[in-house]
Amino acid sequence: MGGGSRPSDHLRPGTLLSHSFVLHHTLRDRFVFFLDLDLAAELADEGETSFTSSSTSDYHPDDSLLSASSGITESITGSASEEESAARDNRRWCKAYFDVLRSYRNSAERAGVLRDAKDIILRHPGDWIEEVGGTTAGDYEVPEAITLLLVGPRGSGKSTLVNRITRVFDDDLSAPDRAQVSHNLSATRGTCFLQEYMIPRKSKSLCIYDTRSLATNLPHDFRLLQRWMTRGVSHGEMVIRDSDDLEMRKNIKSMRRQGLFSPCKRRIVNFVIFVVDGLSVLKSMDAMDDQYNEILFETFNYPFLSFKDNKPAVVVTHGDELSLSERALIRTCLGDLLGIPPIKQIFDIPETMNAGTSEFDTELAIVDMLRYSIEHADRNLAFNQSYLLERIFHWIMERLHGYDVILEVVIISLCIIILFLRGIANLI
Repeated sequence: MGGGSRPSDHLRPGTLLSHSFVLHHTLRDRFVFFLDLDLAAELADEGETSFTSSSTSDYHPDDSLLSASSGITESITGSASEEESAARDNRRWCKAYFDVLRSYRNSAERAGVLRDAKDIILRHPGDWIEEVGGTTAGDYEVPEAITLLLVGPRGSGKSTLVNRITRVFDDDLSAPDRAQVSHNLSATRGTCFLQEYMIPRKSKSLCIYDTRSLATNLPHDFRLLQRWMTRGVSHGEMVIRDSDDLEMRKNIKSMRRQGLFSPCKRRIVNFVIFVVDGLSVLKSMDAMDDQYNEILFETFNYPFLSFKDNKPAVVVTHGDELSLSERALIRTCLGDLLGIPPIKQIFDIPETMNAGTSEFDTELAIVDMLRYSIEHADRNLAFNQSYLLERIFHWIMERLHGYDVILEVVIISLCIIILFLRGIANLI
């Protein structure tokens, strides 16, 4: 699949693209569906059934999504329960794909909420705390600034994402980029020191941390991630992997301009943003080589990156080099691979505009991603010490309350023993 725009990418209301789908049942291909984009054909408005925007809400998973094209039906249905199950999976996947594709078109309907959404994001930390279980906002350890950690393979576009987010909130359009971007991965080491960026520049309520890229050695990556998630992160902190050779370690230490002690404040990570390269995801599918996607799957599901049941937000980059159909395909496949909703939790944020999206679309995706991350960060804040001590005290008192009779018997028994011992002492 090549990049660039195609006539089929420009969707108008009442337009549907039909594709040929092939479902693979091996472990490697479980989440991979191939779309022959060259066979895409538009259907007339009167020929659409369950895919129109007006009837999407009435769609049921058992409805015949594939009835729009007999060719699609013949390619994935057969004669047995296994084929029926495969057909149901394909219906579900098809619906998810077309929902994602349609979401690009529907973004214009939210033009009036962008400015308000920006203001909401810049609220004070803790504004999204939900007072559940008898708690109040004062029972939580609200940080000075919400800290979001960018995590992803090398070349995924973490530094570029920092610059892209900054431009959304920056009034000075002529300001230079903040994060150093690597334009030739083979000629650079990438980010070797943790970098803190306040969003916007002079804000004190939200910061994003750019980190060193993950390698292909998962155990070493996991130890690095565990350290950040348990000990926190500090601006300018040197990052050395266990897999770095002596020359790499020496070079990184040579770039340091201060001692081992970092004077910057250490911040606890409140939520994680997982950044992936859309081109690499697509190539991994096309080349029948799942190494990149397997690394994404294992890293995304690493327990230390989750906050209770809340997994990281996912950002897909380099969409400006892909067609709109390919970008929708990538988000749908990632949603299947990672087990998360592709519209609500996977955000398509290209570096530059292409024929399929506008500057508004990108800004809206950034704002949606930040709001999702901040809301989930607030919902998973730790309790403060005073509240924990209060709850522990109540818990002890509740447990002791059930032993009142036993305590009375013990006290009476002790009194009798004391009186008995005193009586013996007097007799002696």
